[in-house]
Amino acid sequence: MASMQLAFLPALLRHGAITVTACLLIAGALTALGQGLWDVNLAYSAAIGLISWLTIDLARLRWRESDAIAWPRGLKGLALVPLGILLGLVLGSSLGRFYVQQRHPELQAAAQPSLWLPVLITIGTSIAMSWGFYVVGKARHLQVKAEQAQRQAAEARLSQLQAQLEPHMLFNTLANLRVLIASDAPRAEQMLDHLIAYLRATLAGSRNGTHSLQAEFSLLGDYLALMQVRMGARLSYRLNLPAELRDAHVPTLLLQPLVENSIRHGLEPQLAGGHIHVAAALRDDGRLELTVVDNGCGLPAFPHPASNSTSNTGSGFGLQQIRERLATGYGDQATFKLIAASAGGTSASLIFPFKIEP
Repeated sequence: MASMQLAFLPALLRHGAITVTACLLIAGALTALGQGLWDVNLAYSAAIGLISWLTIDLARLRWRESDAIAWPRGLKGLALVPLGILLGLVLGSSLGRFYVQQRHPELQAAAQPSLWLPVLITIGTSIAMSWGFYVVGKARHLQVKAEQAQRQAAEARLSQLQAQLEPHMLFNTLANLRVLIASDAPRAEQMLDHLIAYLRATLAGSRNGTHSLQAEFSLLGDYLALMQVRMGARLSYRLNLPAELRDAHVPTLLLQPLVENSIRHGLEPQLAGGHIHVAAALRDDGRLELTVVDNGCGLPAFPHPASNSTSNTGSGFGLQQIRERLATGYGDQATFKLIAASAGGTSASLIFPFKIEP
């Protein structure tokens, strides 16, 4: 319970600072209008404003609808602002009079000025500030909901990506296994071991949504080993992961669409096959860079030889899904570049903030 109350402390302090600022402005305005001394106006304004604020803010947290919507539902919510204003006027005015008795006893015998203007300012300011706090809180709640919806959409797209990637690879692998079992049992056993490791890793990744870069490279290793058994000497590959980057936090299945596209569109159409190089590096700006490079015949869906994730319009679902996942997770801090070499081959580069896996 105490930790939950501490979660609201920044908002309370922010509202308190705004209230103090408003009290100073009201005191200055009343003084400029000839409604009394500066310190007297400030004493009344601060007492009324702070009591009104504390009443409204503490009561709304006590009877809040939920932790996401920190405002009561129904009549309680409607009664908070009038209650806060009433207590602020009654108790705050008493504190103001006490201040005058202590600091300016000579004012007690003087004619009391009209209070209608201070009261109107207090009521108007309290209503405006309460409405502003409510609107800002509601906007933050909707923003959190929108971000949650984006994450859920990204997870749904990841599931869709897995549904597209795995059957294609799985059917081809099983077909090759059927042939190898009769003709080359040791290679069939090796292929089956890689398939089991790959399926186990993809199952674990689908539950988490993110994993370490070492897990991502291990997944690619099993996938490429399967493809190498199928393609034989036509496929060679190299995975380069520095030890200091193994615990980097990355989305699951981030690189596999690029590797699969390299094989399907770049190496398989070539009679001689080719080579794939997957590497990770830490840039000078502190961001992580992942690259997938092949010497195949290139991807057919390049609108431009080099493009950013915000402008590339490649039609492949896997590529579009990578762009959307980077945008959802990292925003403008992420970049996705595709470069098609004129002599053949493709280079894909993903750049995003470096984070250690929690």
